[in-house]
Amino acid sequence: MPERVAAEPVAHSIAVKALNTASAPAGTATLDTSGYVVARRQATVSSKATGRVAEVLIEEGQRVEQGQIIARLDSSNTGAALAEAQARLAFAKAEHDAAGTAAEDAYRLYHRNELQHDAGLISGQAFDGAKADYNSARANYAVAERAVNVARAQLALAQRNDQDMIIRAPFAGIVTVKAAQPGEIVSPLSASSGFARTGIGTIVDMDSMEVEVDVSENFIARIHPGQKAIVRLNAYPDLDIAAETVAVIPAADRSKASIKVRVGLRQKDPRILPDMGVKVTFLSD
Repeated sequence: MPERVAAEPVAHSIAVKALNTASAPAGTATLDTSGYVVARRQATVSSKATGRVAEVLIEEGQRVEQGQIIARLDSSNTGAALAEAQARLAFAKAEHDAAGTAAEDAYRLYHRNELQHDAGLISGQAFDGAKADYNSARANYAVAERAVNVARAQLALAQRNDQDMIIRAPFAGIVTVKAAQPGEIVSPLSASSGFARTGIGTIVDMDSMEVEVDVSENFIARIHPGQKAIVRLNAYPDLDIAAETVAVIPAADRSKASIKVRVGLRQKDPRILPDMGVKVTFLSD
């Protein structure tokens, strides 16, 4: 009986160990190193034109979808330019219609004079005058038609400028930084005065998380693309995350005598956040 009682805890510890290692990748550790979580897809969203912020529709921690409106700029100037372009197009169309009517009238007069000239009822000078009027009317109609095309192009440009006052999310993700407030000026270029914001906010695609580590060049021969690894967050040291080497960057850092290695995460977890410190264990094949 004492032997049986002593054997039970041993069997239990073996079962617990098997449970903890069942999901871990196969292979033995060949190299331990540290690095940081990075997002391969993140963007500081700005406007295409300089303008005053009228409304900001995001907050830190908020999830946004691709194409979602995140801010609006003051569109009073672009709205006025759009109305002007619409009026110019309407005016060009009216002139085009008038030129078309004049061309039709000139053609009827020219055709009647042509028949009369062939019958010898009018002089050649009168016929030439009618022909010249018809040619002039045709030219005016062609010019009016081009003017309509120009007005349409100007309207399209005005519509685009007005749409640029609406800032949308370029992809789905989480807002990590809200950089602007209503009333501030934003500009896609850095302002020398320092009073203009360069962006509305920063969006991070949480599905694009991976790990970057610096491996000493003395040990880089142990690493190759496709190699399995285990990632442990410094904040959650008991959380083993299955990973895989994505790429070994073909460039060395002379100052640190190291080479950057990208490690992809094979599982998603909401606890994985950008710039978190991690420890990576590379496994043998």
